[in-house]
Amino acid sequence: MTDNIAAAQQLIRASQKVVILTGAGISTAAGIPDYRGPDGVWTKNPGAERRSHIDTWISDPEARRAGWARRLNTDWAALAPTAAHVAITSFATTGQLSLVVTQNIDGLHQRSGLAPELLIEIHGTVHDSICLGCNDRGPIELVLERVRAGDEDPRCEREGCDGLLKAATVSFGQSLNAVDLLRAQTLTRQSDLFVAIGSTLSVFPIAGLVPTAARANVPIIIVNGSPTEMDEFATLTIDTDINEAVPQIFAS
Repeated sequence: MTDNIAAAQQLIRASQKVVILTGAGISTAAGIPDYRGPDGVWTKNPGAERRSHIDTWISDPEARRAGWARRLNTDWAALAPTAAHVAITSFATTGQLSLVVTQNIDGLHQRSGLAPELLIEIHGTVHDSICLGCNDRGPIELVLERVRAGDEDPRCEREGCDGLLKAATVSFGQSLNAVDLLRAQTLTRQSDLFVAIGSTLSVFPIAGLVPTAARANVPIIIVNGSPTEMDEFATLTIDTDINEAVPQIFAS
């Protein structure tokens, strides 16, 4: 593993257009459980994954009420970036970073200081709400204030709308932002190094960035705590603690 980290450092030093994909594993050290790992939320409770489908949110008022109640009991604002988040933000100061695409909805890349223009939150964010009727978007805390006051199934308050509200995250059954996806694919093809961190690389279409990089002959580093579904494409795999490995491989 030490040899692989040294090899990763060499690849990074030789690169000028690095694209990084991050998944749930980069945030577990912040206290956020992952979803598809051996101890993941959906691995242990497949029913929780089914409840994450947009059709369930739209059709089931009880699911919405339970979802808003869970959101009240999760203090996302209290979470701090991990050493891995900080290492990526520090690496950005070298000018070698083209883009970070994150599957995470936790906002920890922003909280670590990563410039917004270098980040795509491909699955959205828990820090905003969105109306499914008119697409109005705003800070989720404004909706949570209503939930705390007793509105268990809040609706849009824009005149003439009354649409369902939800966190501005991409649920199963919803499409990714096409502009963001195209940008991620384009910069991946144009990169000279692709690094996947903390993802099982099993959720498409974003997992498709790995074979996209491979087809463009871009070297690929995969850093994860366990094997992924895309390891066959990797130039290097580093299967170890993410919070220890990432600061090492991005060390100047």
